[in-house]
Amino acid sequence: MATFGRFRCAAILLLVLCILHVDFVRGQITHPTEVSALNAVRGRLIDPMYKLKKWNRGDPCTSNWTGVICHKIPNDAYLHVTELELFNMNLSGTLAPEVGLLSQLNKLDFMWNNLTGNIPKEIGNITTLTLITLNGNQLSGSLPDEIGYLQKLNRLQIDQNQISGPIPKSFGNLTSMKHFHMNNNSLSGRIPPELFRLPVLLHLLVDTNNLSGPLPPELAETRSLKILQADNNNFSGSSIPAVYNNIRTLLKLSLRNCSLQGVIPDLSGIPDLGYLDLSWNQLTGSIPTNKLASNVTKIDLSHNFLNGTIPANFSGLPNLQFLSFEANNLSGAVPSTIWSGITFTGNRSLLLDFQNNSLDTIPDAFEPPKAVTLLLSGNRVCDTSNPARAAGLCQPASVNDAPSGHGPQVNLNCAPCPTDRNYEYNPSSPIPCFCAVPLGVGFRLKSPGIADFRSYKEAFEIDSTSVLDLSVYQLYIEQYTWEAGPRLNMHLKLFPNNTNLFTISEVMRLRQLLAGWQITLSDIFGPYELLNFTLGSYGDDFPTVVSSGLNKGALAGILTGTIIAAIAVSVVSTLFIVRRRSKRRTVSRRSLLSRYSVKIDGVRSFTFEEMATATNDFDDSAEIGQGGYGKVYKGKLADGTAVAIKRAHEDSLQGSKEFVTEIELLSRLHHRNLVSLIGYCDEEDEQMLVYEFMPNGTLRDHLS
Repeated sequence: MATFGRFRCAAILLLVLCILHVDFVRGQITHPTEVSALNAVRGRLIDPMYKLKKWNRGDPCTSNWTGVICHKIPNDAYLHVTELELFNMNLSGTLAPEVGLLSQLNKLDFMWNNLTGNIPKEIGNITTLTLITLNGNQLSGSLPDEIGYLQKLNRLQIDQNQISGPIPKSFGNLTSMKHFHMNNNSLSGRIPPELFRLPVLLHLLVDTNNLSGPLPPELAETRSLKILQADNNNFSGSSIPAVYNNIRTLLKLSLRNCSLQGVIPDLSGIPDLGYLDLSWNQLTGSIPTNKLASNVTKIDLSHNFLNGTIPANFSGLPNLQFLSFEANNLSGAVPSTIWSGITFTGNRSLLLDFQNNSLDTIPDAFEPPKAVTLLLSGNRVCDTSNPARAAGLCQPASVNDAPSGHGPQVNLNCAPCPTDRNYEYNPSSPIPCFCAVPLGVGFRLKSPGIADFRSYKEAFEIDSTSVLDLSVYQLYIEQYTWEAGPRLNMHLKLFPNNTNLFTISEVMRLRQLLAGWQITLSDIFGPYELLNFTLGSYGDDFPTVVSSGLNKGALAGILTGTIIAAIAVSVVSTLFIVRRRSKRRTVSRRSLLSRYSVKIDGVRSFTFEEMATATNDFDDSAEIGQGGYGKVYKGKLADGTAVAIKRAHEDSLQGSKEFVTEIELLSRLHHRNLVSLIGYCDEEDEQMLVYEFMPNGTLRDHLS
């Protein structure tokens, strides 16, 4: 007995030391300056949906403040905020200048909220920033010059705001920049020639602004530019620099409605140019006769002042979907071989819009395939003495956006899915009528290199599921719609892999891939953006998916200490359980504890009937765990308190004195890392301990 007592004391000492260790590790709290900064940020925000309710308590990093992700910096006593991810939370208000005090921040994400005011210049102090995504708000004012000195910044998304003023010349210093998305604002002045210095720039999206001045010929010196989209600006009096033919990496050139003048330069030297839109300008002269790249899908030269004939270089382009010369001054014969070399299968089609020109001849051999739509209204050929050939080709028609669409419909012969969750049939599943709970994803292609998605739908499914590490049948494109830009808005559903539910780790993995721009689609689809990530039924089961907190590295120290503490608790419990009785007594033990003096502050004595009522007679649905000691049930007391009830099985019953000793010991353990003992039950040959319930799961869940 003395040996047992010493062993017990040693175990208790170990537990105390472990608790102190956890306190030491947890002492690595968020840096005080960053806590103040976050509180200042919160103070400027209006949160009508209470998305930031966790910001009112605890430490940002260790209390899982929503959208706050932290990291442990080597040789630093504090934890640091590395990501602020608050997209699509219906937040309004302004961005506090104190955000610039988050000195270790990598990602600043406030997409799709209702923020107003200026972008704080203090953001330029965060030299660690790699992503700034503020698109889809109501921000105004000018772009701070200070952003131009963030050497690690590779993505700047400020599109769909009300930002005015010039693009700072200092942006030419952003040597890590890959993605400039500044479209749909009120930016003015020139596109800075200094941008040519950016060695890895891929996408320059500045369409729908008030930009003016000449297009900078210096952009021809860029080494990696793939998309130049500057539609709906006012480059009045400017021409398209002929040296743009030297941008060897260019895939898309879109300069629609820019008041451009002069001739169309020869762009045949761009080996992979797949999309060319120069419509609604004031371009003159003839159409260049050199052939464009074979992978071109769209050529739009409509609404200019072009003259001459339609050259033969548009034949033999196997990927061509759309060719428009509408509203020019072209004359001569209607080409009869443009569709040669194109294989029309499935939804493959070709639209040729030659309306409102001066074309006067249709060749004798003129039989376009059924998949070719030819529009000739407003040409002389429709007024000639050969109306039979022109029949059906001369009706006025407006060219609307490319067709929208939706995915395959569900088999109506399937029985209804269960209703306890958002179960749905996956129309693409190889298992007929298989019910599963999907994730909803709002997804938009910001600058696609195609004119018609239908013939590229299968390629998109293969491409996107490949980078997401999913099977093709796990993706269901519920709907896709073309928007102004043109941009392609899609609503996707991601289904589990022939199981009913995703695991929490899979949900978090997919969200991180999409929200963190960790995937890259094929060039033909251009850049994308995440509009929303809808958890549906998973929102109830996995609340931490939309929260944040410590990353794995920062958690390691805290979890190590917590694990040791948990082991110590297990040791203490085991020492007492070893002295369990060898067999169950045959006489009733109702209230045997009454022979001992058990008067412990805050610890209640429950009857067996109260425990049975709280757990619905220990129903299997209330069971939340089990171990060598017995089973654990979730219960609800008469006053509504949620509790965890640990019920010993027959072989684990202790003597009454030992049970009292355990209760007294556990009642004295108070620590934020340990659940508190609420009470006990010792009736009907039962031994039960009643603890506070942990709604956020167990340590095992968090380790997973």
